[in-house]
Amino acid sequence: MLTLNDRRAIVTGSTSGIGAAMAAALAKAGCAVMMNGFGGADDIEQARAALAAETGGDIRYHAADMRDPTAIVGLIDAANEAFGGVDILLNNAGIQHVAPIEDFPVDQWNDILAVNLSASFHTIRQVLPAMRERGWGRIINTASVQGLIGSVDKAAYVAAKHGLVGLTKVVALEAAGSGVTCNAICPGSTQTPLVQAQIERYAQQQGVDLETAAQERLAAKQPSQTSVRTEDIGALAVFLCCDAAEQITGTSLPIDGGWTAQ
Repeated sequence: MLTLNDRRAIVTGSTSGIGAAMAAALAKAGCAVMMNGFGGADDIEQARAALAAETGGDIRYHAADMRDPTAIVGLIDAANEAFGGVDILLNNAGIQHVAPIEDFPVDQWNDILAVNLSASFHTIRQVLPAMRERGWGRIINTASVQGLIGSVDKAAYVAAKHGLVGLTKVVALEAAGSGVTCNAICPGSTQTPLVQAQIERYAQQQGVDLETAAQERLAAKQPSQTSVRTEDIGALAVFLCCDAAEQITGTSLPIDGGWTAQ
């Protein structure tokens, strides 16, 4: 098992789905982890306490709204105060809205770009100087296959994820040779609350049950015909943080059951 003993991590959007799996994988590898995300306070505390009990690690939570640059500074400050620094940054927070461009609400466009793209700029600019100074750091951005291809009715999400892939490349180049790497993980269809909401919408539109809707969506996009497991995405994140991955930087790594191979 890969170990990251004594490393200190922030994982945004980690109260459910992919982010929760990433936080768990890092904690199990030996990291102290600052979680972040939406949800009921009791549910979040239960998840935090359970992960801390399972791993014996220092697991914290900060409720920063990733649309708010000032709140993001507060998140980084809280992690620095709690852990003494940030070695690993996983930008995973994301939201979605689906509509044709002419019907796309402007407030939804602004929120999606703020959470899915601008938040990563704000976190990276806060942690990168200290990572450079220490000579080690890992920055991982959760993009999507939608950062590599396009889809109808997802203007804001696709634009933000393409932007995140571009940001990943720039950070990798600017940090090259410093011991800091920056990569993007691009999941395909994954069993998360965000994807589940899309399946439910598809089922309603097509007049089919949820199981049929899930299979039809997979058949149309993902050659493996199987959803990506969140724990596999977490394992990929841990690998990118280990020393064996020190020359992997500026990449966008699909984990998508063959979606982008078509």
